[in-house]
Amino acid sequence: MQRDTARRSKKSGPPEVYDFRRPMTLAREHGRVLERAFETYGRQWGNQLTARLRTLCTVTLEQVAMHSYEEYIRSLPQTTVMVLCNVEPGRTTAVVQLPGALVMSWVDLLLGGPGRPVGDVDRELTDIEFSLVRSVLQHSLADIGYSFASVLPLEASVRSVQYNPQFVQVVPASVPVIVATFTLGIGETDQTATMMIPADLLLGGLRAGESADSRSDDEVAAHAEALASLARGVEDVPVPVSVRFSPVTVRPTQIIGLTIGAVLQLNHPTARPLDVVVDDVVLARAAAGTQGTRLACRIVTSEEIV
Repeated sequence: MQRDTARRSKKSGPPEVYDFRRPMTLAREHGRVLERAFETYGRQWGNQLTARLRTLCTVTLEQVAMHSYEEYIRSLPQTTVMVLCNVEPGRTTAVVQLPGALVMSWVDLLLGGPGRPVGDVDRELTDIEFSLVRSVLQHSLADIGYSFASVLPLEASVRSVQYNPQFVQVVPASVPVIVATFTLGIGETDQTATMMIPADLLLGGLRAGESADSRSDDEVAAHAEALASLARGVEDVPVPVSVRFSPVTVRPTQIIGLTIGAVLQLNHPTARPLDVVVDDVVLARAAAGTQGTRLACRIVTSEEIV
């Protein structure tokens, strides 16, 4: 038993801080909306690449997940192409991460080659190479507004490029981010790329969309008419009303022993008004009296209905 405990203690690392105010779990409804948006963007991206590179390109969404920024950085290769993008609204920064071999294939195709780069594919891009890649990405980012129209209006533009993820601090390490993973196919070659957008930006748009009224004017008018019709109908529904003393608790023997002329003592003080009750809910207090040949009561106080 001691050996098992020691073995478990060696495997377990230090406890990690978890912020319950910012859980790293994406709601199912939000996940579906984001998947549709990224799938649309992937199709548009593939069409743009096919047109610019003059060869068949496909972009397929693999998954959409929420991680901390630190987890996202750890999942990336030690050296890769990280294109930093300005995103509006919010002046936030998104990341499009691409394998170096894929980017070099783009450059080779743009320069009229067969798309088979030679030499060191993990090196930094030259100014001319980055200018070519920037143009390709900027055209694809122009479709992000159309793709995310159901989430929020987005605009993105290429800002700069980095190559070592460990030195790219876009947001604090614990901040949640949305990561979309794509498979980019050029001819018979497939490569994996990712797009990272801070979660607060996208989730804020989703929550705002949930609270917004997306009904048409006709639907709003029909709903208002239905409520008015319901209110008119409720006003004419007969409701039984009773006036009662305060209840008293007695034993079964007292009930069995009740006879004509017997007096049942109540706990209701003589100066206390009677209860006006509807469906066992006290609505008001009333003083007993008569009106003509019938008993009646006069309301003296009313109760606040919660």
